[in-house]
Amino acid sequence: MDVGGGSGSGGALLLVGLLCLLVSSGCAAPATETTAVPTFASAAASGSAGPDGTDRTGALPTDCADLISTADLGALLGLPLDTVSVRTTIGIAEPSVGRTERVACRYSGASRGTLLDLNVARYVDAAAASKQWATNTSVESGDRRDLAIGAAPAVLFDRARESVLMVTFDDDTLTFVLPEGPRPGDRPRGEVLVDLALRVLPAVGPPGGGGPVTAGPTEDPSVAAG
Repeated sequence: MDVGGGSGSGGALLLVGLLCLLVSSGCAAPATETTAVPTFASAAASGSAGPDGTDRTGALPTDCADLISTADLGALLGLPLDTVSVRTTIGIAEPSVGRTERVACRYSGASRGTLLDLNVARYVDAAAASKQWATNTSVESGDRRDLAIGAAPAVLFDRARESVLMVTFDDDTLTFVLPEGPRPGDRPRGEVLVDLALRVLPAVGPPGGGGPVTAGPTEDPSVAAG
């Protein structure tokens, strides 16, 4: 068997193979499947994103300062400038009661501890919000008074060391807890809470049923007590 020139032939084949690797158009190669690189919409195009990456356009504010600022609360309570801080806690959905969102706010004073607790929850619709509001108010303790803050039904509970205002409007519920403490002119706690609700309700909207919230004054004169 003639095996002469084997080394020369092998070198030539190796050179051809290398050229095939370097020049893709010169040699046939097995077909491969190409996967497109995914693209993502910019934040400006899709609106603000929540913790799960979903679009939060029209959702509840995720910063308590957008509900009521520390400066506004400090002024309402007659406190020195820059002495109020706030902590925002984002809750989770609770499908069993139709709750889709929850935001909890704790406002604190430099020398007074907790000044205000505010909890806002959004539900799948007004019926779910109203049902949960009725459930929560039915188990609350204290001297109860039913109020109307504009078009928003509300209940005020007065206790020895704090007052609680629970409001429902469209697909939202709001709970304000105001501890006992100095207030300008010794304003009753209930009056301060209604003032707070009037400020926060427009910031929570727009409601699921339509346009922006415009809260009107309460028609119940007894709110000034407490």
